[in-house]
Amino acid sequence: MTHATPNVIVGFRDSSDLLADPAALQARAASDGYLFFKQLLPKADVQALRNELLDVVAIRGWLDPQTPRDAALVNATAVHDLESWGGTGITEEAYRDLQTRELFQRFQHHPRLIQLYQTLFDSAVLPHPRTIARVMVPCPSFRPTPMHQDFIHIQGTKQVWTCWLPVGDVPRALGGLTVLHGSHNLGVLTVRSAEGAGNLETNLCDTDLPWIEHDYEMGDVLTFHSCLLHKSLPNQIPEVVRLSCDYRFQSATQDIEEKSLVPHMRVATWDELYADWPATPLKYYWQQQQLRLSPWDESLHWQKERICD
Repeated sequence: MTHATPNVIVGFRDSSDLLADPAALQARAASDGYLFFKQLLPKADVQALRNELLDVVAIRGWLDPQTPRDAALVNATAVHDLESWGGTGITEEAYRDLQTRELFQRFQHHPRLIQLYQTLFDSAVLPHPRTIARVMVPCPSFRPTPMHQDFIHIQGTKQVWTCWLPVGDVPRALGGLTVLHGSHNLGVLTVRSAEGAGNLETNLCDTDLPWIEHDYEMGDVLTFHSCLLHKSLPNQIPEVVRLSCDYRFQSATQDIEEKSLVPHMRVATWDELYADWPATPLKYYWQQQQLRLSPWDESLHWQKERICD
């Protein structure tokens, strides 16, 4: 790790060596609120996912036709009037197309991810069916994701861990994710309205906790507790599409809120998303488990009165 400013650290601590030591991995998770694994996933597997996400963009003419597709250079003229739907970075119709893609939906079942969360939870793992992609096409409507805690949007057990997966190399200048070290211990904080994905920003009072930024490479995995504060950095490379996925995991024995069992943004029904899939046990996989459902607490979304004294 290197310090860029007094409250910003550049470079995550790699926890790859702790995968063989569950107690040490769990202790670091409890202390830091995040875990980072360099090159946890084979690059070829992530490249296949990248190809699928870029296909959604390319077939709509949003990529520069004069450059290789994998460079993800934007067609500035074509995206000038593009409206990012729900903070996804693309239109509702394109996002629906993306959500139907089988590889995107089943990637969270990658054996290396399942093994990671089995080690972390010391139990059977439930990947949340609600999967999220960010296909951040640079355009006038682009807004970085504001500082927030995922628990506000997920609820259920607080012991949900988000897997933030860069789908390709994501240097800090491209607008990768940054986390506030140890902030999961601050509890659930109040929020205010904001632009960007989720439309809510956490009210953060004075803290000495450092932000950690990172230059991600394909195959890296960042995972963090549902109460850890995080946000995206601004994209300073306005001609490149930034790709990432959010997959969420919890112990199968813990509570889950039922909104986590429906497609993201209710962009379609599961029947619609599965319509062109071949037969696979991954369809409706969560229905084979005895889930403990917990009620939604709307007050967590709108407790905006108390800011900082």
